[in-house]
Amino acid sequence: MNGDSPIEHEGERLQKVLARGGIGSRRTCEDLIAAGRVTVNGEVAVLGRRVDVDHDEVALDGTVVSVNPTFVYRLLNKPAGVVTTAADTHGRPIVTELVPGDPLVHPVGRLDMETEGLLLLTNDGTLTHRLTHPSFGVPKEYLAEVQGSPSRSALRTLREGVELDDGRTAPAKVALRSENLLRITIHEGRNRQVRRMCEAVGHPVVRLVRTRIGTLRDPELSPGEWRDLTLDELRALEREASGATGTGKGRAGR
Repeated sequence: MNGDSPIEHEGERLQKVLARGGIGSRRTCEDLIAAGRVTVNGEVAVLGRRVDVDHDEVALDGTVVSVNPTFVYRLLNKPAGVVTTAADTHGRPIVTELVPGDPLVHPVGRLDMETEGLLLLTNDGTLTHRLTHPSFGVPKEYLAEVQGSPSRSALRTLREGVELDDGRTAPAKVALRSENLLRITIHEGRNRQVRRMCEAVGHPVVRLVRTRIGTLRDPELSPGEWRDLTLDELRALEREASGATGTGKGRAGR
């Protein structure tokens, strides 16, 4: 082996880092490698190839793939009764206990203790800022079961803006799915915002579930389950979160 040849016994197996990068299962990644669609530093890779994620450039069909394990992106279906925090002084269950502890991740925004649904956990501070600051306009969609049946006037108020104690809310998308079930999409992120909006129009929330974060959906993910984002999901989310420039910090809607 000459000095320019890769040292095959060092680093991680290529199919493993591709799978971790969201390309697919390890079997799928093995098939992609066998088909000659994966390159390492410009050379077509073979099964058994190992890579140094800090230095090697890996590409699929000519597109560079991020394989550095520094950042992780985990989508959790948060169940009710779990606190959205990385630590709790009262000993209550917390969302970070539902995902692997290495590397350490933080929840992106907050869902209150009784609110269920999709929550992203990551150690990527830049994406966290873009997803939580209202100036980036990333939508969050909820299904809200409420008391009573909202009138047309109540729906119009929710859509146009509700006067809360911290100011009027921005316009929201609101659809009546059934007699007492609303689909609400907001772009800002005030404390317990959806609950306060519904209460302000006379229809307190009975159950609240977040069903979408930007482009992220997963109706198959059961409460308490999590999974890593796929590469396509991450790219789509990054595109949506890069459409504006924000300053300061914000919180995701609840």
